Amino acid sequence: MSDNKPYRILLYYKYVHVDNAEQAAAEHLRFCKQLGVKGRILISDQGINGTCSGTTQQTDAYMAYMNEHPLFKDITYKIDESEGHVFKKLFVRHKNELVTLRYNKKMDPNVLTGKRLSPKEFYEQLQQEDVIIIDGRNDYEYDIGHFRGAIRPTVESFREFPEWIRKNLPEDAKNKPILTYCTGGIRCETLTGVLLEEGFSDVAQLEGGIVTYGKDEEVKGRLWDGKCYVFDDRISVPINRTEEDIVIGKCHHCGKPNDRYVNCANVTCDKRHICCEECEAEHARHCSEACKGH
Repeated sequence: MSDNKPYRILLYYKYVHVDNAEQAAAEHLRFCKQLGVKGRILISDQGINGTCSGTTQQTDAYMAYMNEHPLFKDITYKIDESEGHVFKKLFVRHKNELVTLRYNKKMDPNVLTGKRLSPKEFYEQLQQEDVIIIDGRNDYEYDIGHFRGAIRPTVESFREFPEWIRKNLPEDAKNKPILTYCTGGIRCETLTGVLLEEGFSDVAQLEGGIVTYGKDEEVKGRLWDGKCYVFDDRISVPINRTEEDIVIGKCHHCGKPNDRYVNCANVTCDKRHICCEECEAEHARHCSEACKGH
């Protein structure tokens, strides 16, 4: 990691049992406020899931604090450099589930989860003929970038996945190799467990997620098309660092290739959609004529 930019972005999670998670979240909020980092951190009795930004000094102090914590030590951080904060505020919240699923069984990735594949192993598996590749994110995240040959999930939230699996994966897929991936890895920890519960026998996940895959010096993001959607002010980041890199997103209005997201100017809608600069001006950043006339 070079020191060219003064700020850093941390992305991380850990599934570990947390006693009195509500109190732990309140204590963590106090520490983060004192430190001055910004971001979104969730704590439940299942563990912690966070992404935050701060100066190099602040993020070093945050990771040092976490490494001294009896529950949160040994976390693997995905680290990006930045010219400044990529979050406007700090949110540290208690949640019942780290990733909202509301499955009919309580899922614990420390007990049941898919095989973990390194970026190189995942790259090799992507090229197998009979493999089924499932994007473990929401549909709008897929639209701006995804692994070549991956199935686009018709889900607007993660909790829709169990029903989507039952309706969209045929019975004969239960004996085929299945690969899953998501941004940083946390959703696949649970998604692969759901697939195993639903009777699929050969299930694997990309360890560290898309972000880790893009940073791998051997793979260099190959077989990824487009950009990766992220939940901060950057909105998307490049993954494929080879001559293969292409734009796959299309402007919501004119259909031209583009990978730039905007939110609808109608605040009651606020739909995030791909939009080129020309159409943003023409439609005043509205996603539809109905919103424009609202």
